Amino acid sequence: MASQPTADAPARGQAEAGSDPALMVLVLACACQFMVILDASIVNVALPSIDRDLGFGPAGLAWVVNGYLLTFAGLMLLGGRAADLFGPRLMLAGGLFLFSAASLAGGLATAPAVLVSARVVQGVGAAMLAPATLAVVNTGFPEGPARARAFGAWSAAGGVGGMAGAVAGGALTSGLSWRWVFLVNVPVGAVLIAVALRALSGAPAKGRASLDLAGALTGTGGLAALIYGVMRSTDHGWASLPVAGPVAAGLLLLAAFTTVEARAAQPLLPLRLFGIRGVAVGNVMLLLFGGIAIAMWYFSSLFLQDVLGYGALRAGLGQTPAAVAFLAVARGTAALLPRTGVRPLVLGGCGCFVAGFGWLAQADGGSGYLTGVLGPTLLVAAGIGLAFPTLIAAATAGVPEGDTGIIGGVANTASQLGGSLGLAALATAAGARTARHAHGSPADALAAGYDLVFLIAAGLALAIAAAALLLPRPE
Repeated sequence: MASQPTADAPARGQAEAGSDPALMVLVLACACQFMVILDASIVNVALPSIDRDLGFGPAGLAWVVNGYLLTFAGLMLLGGRAADLFGPRLMLAGGLFLFSAASLAGGLATAPAVLVSARVVQGVGAAMLAPATLAVVNTGFPEGPARARAFGAWSAAGGVGGMAGAVAGGALTSGLSWRWVFLVNVPVGAVLIAVALRALSGAPAKGRASLDLAGALTGTGGLAALIYGVMRSTDHGWASLPVAGPVAAGLLLLAAFTTVEARAAQPLLPLRLFGIRGVAVGNVMLLLFGGIAIAMWYFSSLFLQDVLGYGALRAGLGQTPAAVAFLAVARGTAALLPRTGVRPLVLGGCGCFVAGFGWLAQADGGSGYLTGVLGPTLLVAAGIGLAFPTLIAAATAGVPEGDTGIIGGVANTASQLGGSLGLAALATAAGARTARHAHGSPADALAAGYDLVFLIAAGLALAIAAAALLLPRPE
């Protein structure tokens, strides 16, 4: 397979030298990733205000979040292959335009249907952006220290974006209006479009613009149905038709997708990529890691609010030290990765996860912030800083240049799917444990449920550590 020219990114020599064009491309990729992940959580704090103004009702309000997540996760494979076929420049600029236009529509919405539709389109734009950012890093920086540093920065941007949602959403909603949760994206998006058009140039290689339509339909449909079913599990039992029906349909479509891809001349997702051991093992670990990230950022925030009685903004600020720790460790990981290889850093991260979540699982309503939450979340955040950029590097290493977009889509999909499955499964486990402790105080009952979540997350870390032993040793 012919490799794509590197005109879509700075020359490799420039990237190695840390030139201005390379720095601009990295800043662009990080800013886009930050914005995409931020918007997955920034609206959570604004939901009560949105409901009061637009009159959603409990069932409809959830789709302000789910509409974004469903299209984002469901379309990333398609977005990744499109980045290979049409070039990261087109996908970044087009995705930013869709994302910004939808943000404007959402910020001006006067009816629930308009806002949900805007969130769906935002998710489409995000699915174009996220794989393209990884493609830009992969094509713009050679394997080794330069790419490791770039992955560290990219991972940190996404991690901080996920954590910052509560703080940014609370500040904008309380200081201005819930509408600014969306409107703030418009000027930022306009600036990033201009940067993308300037920093990225060139066109994809000729003869590659052929899309596997059958693969696109079965793969996108399968992922969307599977994620939709998992999302509904928070309101219905796993054996109920609203959950089991979409999940079964999604699995059947994904099985059909695998068959289609094995026979296609130009598949959406070349199955040969999973013959690269790092790609196969790395994406399995990213799937498991999605549950760990949810346990850390989502359930620790709920613990602060539901058990310790913090408000949403205070809870977000309470997670800020962990975000700083994550940033610091991710930066150090970028320097260590070329020297140590993947396995030691992943195992070190898993050690932090087991220790941190084991500590968190001891917390209850009488725990203080400093001893019950701060210490363990700093440990877990350090583990994320060690593991996440390393897992992304493992899952995308050794891939031919013309496949960097699709492998970015696979890596992002694995992480997002793991987060969706993890959220549903962990919420179910927490709810069942809380119900069994309902004879005590509400805070203690909730603490029991969240403690189980943290123990399960420690188990996921052990599974990642076991998978890491299957990674190829550095040559």
